[in-house]
Amino acid sequence: MTRCLPSLRGWITGLACVLAVCSVCAAKTLDLSGYTDASGAITVQHQGDTVDPYFALQALWLAQTQGMDISAHALPWARWLTEQYSAAGHLGRYCKTAKRWVWCKAPDADDSSLALWLHLLRHLPEADRQRIKASAVEARAWQDLQQLQDTRLGIYKVSPHVTHGLFMDNLEVWSALPGSRLARSIHNTFWDAQRALFRVSTQPEHPHPGHTFYPDATAQIYPLLVGFPGIPGGAAQHYQRWMAQHRGPWLQQVGHEFPWGLIAIVAWQQGDAQTVRCWQQQAMPFRHSFFWTVTDEVVAQLLPPLTPPLPNPKDCS
Repeated sequence: MTRCLPSLRGWITGLACVLAVCSVCAAKTLDLSGYTDASGAITVQHQGDTVDPYFALQALWLAQTQGMDISAHALPWARWLTEQYSAAGHLGRYCKTAKRWVWCKAPDADDSSLALWLHLLRHLPEADRQRIKASAVEARAWQDLQQLQDTRLGIYKVSPHVTHGLFMDNLEVWSALPGSRLARSIHNTFWDAQRALFRVSTQPEHPHPGHTFYPDATAQIYPLLVGFPGIPGGAAQHYQRWMAQHRGPWLQQVGHEFPWGLIAIVAWQQGDAQTVRCWQQQAMPFRHSFFWTVTDEVVAQLLPPLTPPLPNPKDCS
């Protein structure tokens, strides 16, 4: 995530991409105004009343791995989540009441949430770790994550109650806790060599190949987002094929579905400035709206500003 992947435009474009990303991110401090409160909680949506740790942890992971300064939010959020985690004994989703945040739903993705939680804890400054007794919290989170491992396949199950494995979840576990053994298990479990695409789930009942944008199309570009190794055919070819198939539907859904800003980050990594600018032109008018998540907010702050001349609509279809 901290480097740009190779692009078809050659090493010059790749170098320009690296320099651009680094120059954009290095001086930036993450601003989550409207997504956090005095308690340290980070909501899914702007001025929202729901906290899903997965989204907050994903947003902080993205910002941190792209070089942004997250220190204003990392400790308050880690302290808040530690309190909830310790009180309930597990992660969950939380709703805002008149007086406080309360556990209101089971977690949506234990495996990736726990991995991202471990990543955040391990990257806190030592003084902050001591303030929240991070070592004990980390040990507990690690134990909870290991209980989700499918020992036969070597991947992770979604939760104790959802016992199949998801491709995107496992990529997020790998991105937070990289290891060659897990990478091999993910590839062996999900790669369909005959169709030259990744399975989305280990569920036998999930259509394969599926034809929905989420999760079927989004899953195929996720390896590029996290820098997953050994993509058959190479990252650049994989990216070009995905854009040829799914660029139009992705951009056209903005405004009435989630904008999937993470894909814009992949486009930026690939040096595809035109696609990045098309996404910005489509998505930025809907910033802070119902479908805009805290992760999209991080994306908006990572990318350089959209400046004239604006993209021609025919180039964004």
